[in-house]
Parts: sequence; C-alpha cells; structure tokens
Amino acid sequence: MGNGSNIGAAVIGYGGMGSWHTRKIKEIKGLELVGIYDILPARREAAGEKGIHAYASREELLADSRVQLVVVATPNDFHKEIAIDAMAAGKDVISEKPVALGSEELEDMIAASEKYGRLFTVHQNRRWDEDYLTTRKIIGGNQLGPVYHIESRVQGDRGVPGDWRNRKAQGGGMVLDWGVHLLDQVLMIKEKQKLTSVYAQLTFVTSDEVDDGFRTMLTFDDGTTAYVEVTTSNFVKLPRWYVLGKNGSALIEDWGLKGKIVKVSDWENREAVPVQAGAGLTKTMAPRTDDTIKKYRLPKVKADWGRYYQNIVAALNGKEDVIVTHAQMRRSTKLMEAIFKSAETNSVVTFEE
Repeated sequence: MGNGSNIGAAVIGYGGMGSWHTRKIKEIKGLELVGIYDILPARREAAGEKGIHAYASREELLADSRVQLVVVATPNDFHKEIAIDAMAAGKDVISEKPVALGSEELEDMIAASEKYGRLFTVHQNRRWDEDYLTTRKIIGGNQLGPVYHIESRVQGDRGVPGDWRNRKAQGGGMVLDWGVHLLDQVLMIKEKQKLTSVYAQLTFVTSDEVDDGFRTMLTFDDGTTAYVEVTTSNFVKLPRWYVLGKNGSALIEDWGLKGKIVKVSDWENREAVPVQAGAGLTKTMAPRTDDTIKKYRLPKVKADWGRYYQNIVAALNGKEDVIVTHAQMRRSTKLMEAIFKSAETNSVVTFEE
C-alpha cells in the first residue's frame, strides 16, 4: 500500500502506453505511483528525470510491499509471464491490451487470479471514446428504430509501426492492436445478444509477417450485422461509424464527432420522381424530398478516461465490481481467434451457438 489509504501502483514497461499510465495514475484519487521498471536502461533514466522511481529489476519491483497494483504495459508476448508473476507475488494486475495472445494464455492468467485471489483485468480505455459512447447512445436510445447494421472502422496510411508490432512472435498485427478495441466496442454494444457467425479477411499490403489490416462481418442472433475494418494503407478515409436503422441512419465521421442523423418523418409519402443515374434513370434510388426526412445533430456524449482507474480503486476497496470482466476478456479473445481462423480457411466461422 502507499501512504495513508492510497493504493500503491507500479508500471512495468515505460514506453508510450506505460508513460501514459504513470500520468493517469498520478491524477487518480486513491492511487499513488510508486515507480516503474523497464528492461531498457534509457527508459529507466527517462523516468528518473521526471522524478519517477525506476526499479533496477522486475524482481525488485515485485518484492516492494508498497506496490499493490501492477500495470503491465510491455509488448504483448510478455503479458502472461509478468501478470502471473505479479499475482504470485500478491499484486493485483492490470494488463494492457490485448490481454493475451490467445485463449490458452488467458485461461492461465485467469487461473492465477483465482489461485492467488487477486484482481486481474485488462485496460480497455477505448470504452471511453466519445464517438463510441455517442454511437452506443444512438443505438440504445432507439433513435433510429431497430438497428440492423453497424459499421466501425479506423483507417491509417502509414503501415504497421516498425517496432514489435511488426513481429508475429510478439503479437504484432492490426487484429491484436486496433482490432481488439473496435471488436470490444461492438461486443459491448451487442452484449445482450449472441454472436452467431464470423467471416474475416486479413490484409498484408505493407507487411509480409503480420496483418496490416482486416475486414470482418459479424452476425448476431437478433439478425443485426456489424462490419469492422482496420486498414493502414488508406489515403482517403471512410466514416468512423455508420449505423443503419429501420427509421434512419447515423454517420460519425471521426473522433471529433463530426456527423449527423437523418430520419424518415413521413413513411406514407412514398412517391419518387425518377432521377438521372449515369446512363439511365432510377426511381428506386431517387433521394427523398426534404419534407419526408429530418436531420438531427449527434447526441454527443462526454466521457472521462479516468473512470477506468476510478473503477479499479473502487473495486480494490470493495465498493464496485470491476468494469472489464473475465467473461468479456474471454469473448473478445475468442472472437479474435475466430477472425484468424476465418481468414486462414476463407470460411464463415460459427460462434456462440
């Protein structure tokens, strides 16, 4: 424990996300940053220059009785080993995403959590992305009528970063990098429905070793479909979210929440005047007249990323259940495995029968 009633926290891995965690921990009431460890001396020195204690080894960190909570922010292939060692040392654990490289690893980590009686969860920070929360509010509030299709995508044009993310053995590739976020968001939107089938394709445009993108179609037992896409070689980007309901459509273009909702206001007025469409006329695709539709602003939702850590503090103090559960981790991990299997076999994979 830290001073007083604060929970002492330490971060293993002081790269981009590790340094982000140290800043966030400092902001959260009830937490105290005790120190960090990184295998690279330069990063330990960088932490020291910012006044953060840097342990000489992982063993030294885990032996420190002041540390109750360990955040694992290393490359993906080290998550399991470090998390289990930390729980065996009596520490509660937050792992960066993806929590594990597969279901077998995850089950070993969950078993350690149960064996040692420690909190074990994963950092799903993008559950607090405002574009996601706005989409969830639109769908959950029935603002479009029954929703039958959801599209979620992120698109970049720089390829896969040239670090461990570009190495298969270390859990590189976009399914495990960005995919884990987008898939978790869709699964949370559809948390009450079973996912019945998965079809996916991986892309290798800029990388031969790991997927630099993927496209997957998910089908749920209520008939809803969800298309999830991550690409790293797109120079003209498509909308972040596109949601189709019986009574309207919603468009969110980017993380800045630029977009709109368009809904039918008069279903009875079905008359359409044919319009020129390329080399012919079309009545089917003729646009609705302004008197039969209404346009609305997005119901923007504000969020605080600190809520994740506030929940961790409350859970460790016995006041709340942890937000990101073992069942949710299992579901998203199995979904990523289904995506790899579907892409490898070029077939639809049955899920949650």
